[in-house]
Amino acid sequence: MIIKFNFGTNGMNKRVNLSALLVAYQLDLKGIKTFLDMKPLADTSSELFYSFGGDKYQYYFNYGVVVFSGHSDEEIKLALKTIHSFLKSPTSPLLRDDHEISVEDGEMKFEFNQLVVDHLEAKVFRIAMFNIAQSVALDRYHQVTENLLTEIRGFTNDLENTGKLSISRRNMLKFIGKALNTQNDIADNIYIFDAPEQVWDDEYLDRLHKGLMKHFDLRVRFSEIEYTLRIIEDNLSVFREITHQRESNMLEWIIIILILVEVFDLFISKLL
Repeated sequence: MIIKFNFGTNGMNKRVNLSALLVAYQLDLKGIKTFLDMKPLADTSSELFYSFGGDKYQYYFNYGVVVFSGHSDEEIKLALKTIHSFLKSPTSPLLRDDHEISVEDGEMKFEFNQLVVDHLEAKVFRIAMFNIAQSVALDRYHQVTENLLTEIRGFTNDLENTGKLSISRRNMLKFIGKALNTQNDIADNIYIFDAPEQVWDDEYLDRLHKGLMKHFDLRVRFSEIEYTLRIIEDNLSVFREITHQRESNMLEWIIIILILVEVFDLFISKLL
């Protein structure tokens, strides 16, 4: 995502690009921290936020998103190349989003593809970059859940056309594991209902954060993903019932066959 901050109130006309990219399914933050060998402005188990002087910032998230501020495309490519060994399951193609932000005195507005703020500092950069990262992560989880739903449709179509469930118990359990892992990833990495700590005591940052959440439709998109997961869960519940019934029927037939074998043996022994 490219966000442009325009400074025009003091005669300056400066633009700062923000680029948010989903580069992997997970980042090794400890490895990145050791590699960069510099003190981050923010350091938690899930994110690293660095200042490189001026308007240059880098924000790393453990769920595979990196956000750059003030970096050219060539600098971004070089940075991603240098941390490549710390990417777990790199994604291809990369997810990237674009946006524009301008600065006006006393303003905070959210318009189509544009955000207007009245000043910039590291905290403002961080909140903007944080929400952009969340937006890109939601794009990823939307794709993942849609892929799961497509697989489910394949099974339900077979059930409709043949009257049989074309998935083994083992494969169904693997599919359930995939769906559960997706739910867990979303719960761990998407902070829709928990505001970042830095906005708690800052009214301006709190307004900015809430405005960006609304601007990127984070709650709406999160709800859509939750709804898709509920549909998947409902389908899997039906599949489990069918599989259980199928296994129960098989067990009943095994018991009947064993009884018949026992009766046959008894009959033969009496004849002899």
